[in-house]
Amino acid sequence: MSSEGIIWILILVAIHAGLWKIFEKAGKPGWIAFVPLLNYYTWLKILKRPWWWLIILALPVVGIIMLAVMIVDLMNAFGRKKLSEQMVAVLLPFYMLPKIGFSKEDKFLGPPSQSEGQRSASTEWRDAIIFAVIAATIIRTFGFEAFTIPSSSMEKTLMVGDFLFVSKVNYGPRVPNTPIAFPFAHHSFPFSSIRAYVDWSPIPYLRLPGYEKIKNNDIVVFNYPMEDFRPVDKRENFIKRCIAIPGDTLFIDNRQVYINSKKAETPPHAQFTYDIATNKQTIFNDRQLYDMGISADEGGYVSEAGDPRNYNHFIYPLTQESMNKLKELPGVEDIKVRCKPKGKFESGFPPSPMYPWNVDNYGPLVIPQKGVTISINKENLAIYHRLITVYEGHTVAVSGNDILIDGKATDKYTFAMNYYFMMGDNRHNSADSRYWGFVPEDHIVGKAVFIWMSLDQHANWLHKIRYRRLFTFINSGDLSRSYFIHFLVIVVLISAGTNIYRKKKEKKANDAA
Repeated sequence: MSSEGIIWILILVAIHAGLWKIFEKAGKPGWIAFVPLLNYYTWLKILKRPWWWLIILALPVVGIIMLAVMIVDLMNAFGRKKLSEQMVAVLLPFYMLPKIGFSKEDKFLGPPSQSEGQRSASTEWRDAIIFAVIAATIIRTFGFEAFTIPSSSMEKTLMVGDFLFVSKVNYGPRVPNTPIAFPFAHHSFPFSSIRAYVDWSPIPYLRLPGYEKIKNNDIVVFNYPMEDFRPVDKRENFIKRCIAIPGDTLFIDNRQVYINSKKAETPPHAQFTYDIATNKQTIFNDRQLYDMGISADEGGYVSEAGDPRNYNHFIYPLTQESMNKLKELPGVEDIKVRCKPKGKFESGFPPSPMYPWNVDNYGPLVIPQKGVTISINKENLAIYHRLITVYEGHTVAVSGNDILIDGKATDKYTFAMNYYFMMGDNRHNSADSRYWGFVPEDHIVGKAVFIWMSLDQHANWLHKIRYRRLFTFINSGDLSRSYFIHFLVIVVLISAGTNIYRKKKEKKANDAA
């Protein structure tokens, strides 16, 4: 057993030994402290707390908060009401619980009265804040989480400044790998690089049932798979479109994506980079480009060799719609999409010149599927090496012509997880699976479902809000209509109805008096 495991055992023994003596002081059999589930149920009974707190205790992250509440209540029941003592008990329960349990001076006084008349304002506020934090953490961990679009890789489908809700119930919420973590923080405390979680004993991957599986073209939030220095659930969040699912064969030919030999529909707002040739008098301004839906900060003038004043060559990422608008401008002579030639290798995935693939001509590549066995050899090891070693935890070595997995020569491998291939809709400005490979199923966070706010960083304060994007649902192909007005109408109706009800109640009370 590792030294870390021995330390954990000693901590647990100390905590439960303390509870044993505490239970006896409270008039309960001490041996119950070492019986799983019954010990926490008895603890709640001693504190006169409801049994259903057991359900919250069983949940990752929020269970830690609830346990802290129970420790504080236990301290109050023994008259230990100093903030410093309660903080020590929460942070060092393996020290404070045995100290109280084995001390002859500490007597069980019983829990403070829970009657409405005797509850102090501070207690009311404490309980309200605690349960608000617990409820919000449960929703964030197992239901929905807010997400902000950080980059232009999904333009113009999702835009920088879009504020989303990501559903974890669609594909099934993950049980966090790091159950001991600060609420509402992802991997670091706000405005700092200080780690906001403890990874002493990470929980293995487990996902609760969802009501749908990931489909082709779903817009998915996931943990960045190439980040190895944090637990999976604490890695940076990325958002892309799932182009290919387990078992699919992906092929890209001159920018056109094929899935299982069939043309995949290009998203309606997908962007590609274009070369624009103009006459020498034509200069675009940012406002003009903005009105056509073109991101001026992602392109611009390209100087010609030997003549830096020759303003007749520009590059911009364009949707089909914005390309058509730009083509109609006077002075625009030619527009051609950029496309990297076949057979030209660029640094990406797989990381081997044996696969001369690039962002515009890629594959064919079969997406790994759980339970499927493939032939493994020196030629395709570049594709599967990270999958086998990092994601599925095996060792791989090459000895002559043999592949050794966990020290044994083999020419077969069976996948333990499903994998996905992600791409951004801004096809020439997206760091995605074409560069770093597959996304394992244990990295999937959830499905992007709803935009509740959208702010344009380039607009002035009068036009900062993109009203047409407020309260829109995210579909695989496009956004729904905005339901913001409907929301405002519902809020007004509820407010008016509440006021009418209150006035009628007051009138009835006055008439009765």
